[in-house]
Amino acid sequence: ISTTVIEMSASRANSRASLVADISITVVLIAAGLLHKDVHIGPALLIFAAGLLLFSLVEYCFHRWLFHGSRSLQVMERGHLKHHQDPLGHDTMPFFLPPLILLGLAGIFDLAMPTSYALLMAGAMAFGYAVYGLSHSVIHSRRFHHPVGRRWAANHHIHHHHPETNFGVTTPLWDIVLGTRYVSRRTQSR
Repeated sequence: ISTTVIEMSASRANSRASLVADISITVVLIAAGLLHKDVHIGPALLIFAAGLLLFSLVEYCFHRWLFHGSRSLQVMERGHLKHHQDPLGHDTMPFFLPPLILLGLAGIFDLAMPTSYALLMAGAMAFGYAVYGLSHSVIHSRRFHHPVGRRWAANHHIHHHHPETNFGVTTPLWDIVLGTRYVSRRTQSR
């Protein structure tokens, strides 16, 4: 990866461009999927839900194994370590990379299902990724007053103090399923 791309990735402009690109690819993929004449609402909703579930698993896997502990991808691990040192920093992937990956995924999904549903599946994953980006930013920049919001943000803040736990940002589902959810000593002793 070139030094220019790494420097650009750490800029505020890239963070803002990422938000625009992530939302744009979400809208494009979902709209393209819904505009096909062979779309039926029931299967479309199931495909969308499956795409969100798949994204949450991808989020967990990337965070756990690529951002924490992948010696073969030290660039990703180093970038994520910078985030742990400065949670309000602007380190993120280059704005153009996630949309390209999502378009590639749509092509792969198209090999296994009708194009309309492949686009919706990729659109759901794009939606999940956009929500992840917004959520992660909000978790680090806002103070929540509602108990549900505070628990949700605390789940991620705990990860910054116990980096071997709580890899899910948008949902604790995979931490619960795969046994990496943080449990306090007080709760363990009960």
